Amino acid sequence: VQLQASGGGLVQAGGSLRLSCAASGRTFSSFAVGWFRQAPGKEREFVTVISRGGSITYYADSVKGRFTISRDNAKNTVYLQMNSLKPEDTAVYYCAARRGLISSVPKSVVTSKVGYDSWGQGTQVTVSS
Repeated sequence: VQLQASGGGLVQAGGSLRLSCAASGRTFSSFAVGWFRQAPGKEREFVTVISRGGSITYYADSVKGRFTISRDNAKNTVYLQMNSLKPEDTAVYYCAARRGLISSVPKSVVTSKVGYDSWGQGTQVTVSS
């Protein structure tokens, strides 16, 4: 599956953005999709993931309660709604896909980069203070 992330931009602290991850291919519903982010000089880190059917989601503690992941399999798209943005959310955001059931994999693995085979190109999110 090929992924393309979009929706990034410049926003003031406290504002909102919605990112989209559009996928090609007819097997999109076979993949769990995650969002990761990478700030300058830092490692790429997990943000959130959603299961194939959308019933299971995990979030990093740093975004819990502020970010919401969702998906529309009919449109081959995953969304990341980001509210109450903070300057520390500034990063390039990437979406990535992994096959299989995330419920059958340890959470510690699902929330790492392990197993994510397809990555989008990234979209820049900048939050000004």
